Amino acid sequence: MSAVIESRPSPQPSPARGRGGTRLNPKYLPLTATISLFVLMATLGSVAYDGFFSAQVFLNLLIDNAFLIVVAVGMTFVILSGGIDLSVGSVIALTTMVSAALVEKHGWSPAIVIPLVLAMGTLFGAFMGLLIERFRLQPFIVTLAGMFLARGLCYLISIDSISITNAFYSEVSQIRIPVWGDASLSISAVIAIAVVLAAVFVAHCTPFGRAVYAVGGSEHSAVLMGLPVRRTLIGVYTLSGFCSALAGVIFTFYMLSGYGLHAVGLELDAIAAVVIGGTLLTGGVGYVAGTLFGVLMLGIIQTLISFDGSLSSWWTRIVVGALLFVFCLLQRFFNARTPTR
Repeated sequence: MSAVIESRPSPQPSPARGRGGTRLNPKYLPLTATISLFVLMATLGSVAYDGFFSAQVFLNLLIDNAFLIVVAVGMTFVILSGGIDLSVGSVIALTTMVSAALVEKHGWSPAIVIPLVLAMGTLFGAFMGLLIERFRLQPFIVTLAGMFLARGLCYLISIDSISITNAFYSEVSQIRIPVWGDASLSISAVIAIAVVLAAVFVAHCTPFGRAVYAVGGSEHSAVLMGLPVRRTLIGVYTLSGFCSALAGVIFTFYMLSGYGLHAVGLELDAIAAVVIGGTLLTGGVGYVAGTLFGVLMLGIIQTLISFDGSLSSWWTRIVVGALLFVFCLLQRFFNARTPTR
């Protein structure tokens, strides 16, 4: 009897709980680190610089980065599925060029131009998604070709910048929506917030969102589960194309011009924001809300450097590069600690 008792294993604590109670799931730790670092940087800026701790300074992060927020949301879905989209910056530039050319040179109404460029970007993304899914091509190569194609089409329209003097674009760019006190938001920032909220709902409350996570986790397993893998892969690039075109419309409001060199390298900023926001480049794990904080992190770094006044703007790139190294290592560390089932 005693031998039987001694052979029984001692009870082990549940992997989801520690001795003191519940323990944070490791997959949430990169997101927690991003939010904590953002709060820390905001606190340090508020202590170090007069006027930094104000509602308008923080709302300006949304206003100045509205187009990046929108394009990063689309990039989040692509990376969650295990892919990549390098064409987003070029699609933004093409959107601005088409909008400027049609409005200024041909006299088209913005009510026609804006839906047209949104449809153009959506179809462009769907085409790349179809190539990737149908012919099993690497997303990197297909979207790289899309990047060159869209950027080249800009120069077929014009090699020079086209200013937009249309009253609608000028008025929209000047509209401010009061929030509280003297603080206000632009139309572009409101659109970006609406896109984030819609994306959070799609990612976590719809079959498409659940399929995106499943495909990114294991495409083979998703097929065995009977999920619509083909439609999902095409869908994420279609969504990214739409978000890129919408970001292009916002960028047009922001710059009031179309130019082939607009948004050069913006795809790298979008990828950086997604990674800093806690989304794994291998797919299957990530959060749209994390991407928002990733963009805000890029914005607050630039704001801190601007308030300092003695540092070159290139320090923004240096700090972002260092953060990317840290978050990539952080993701690798917590992936290694996450038990496989």
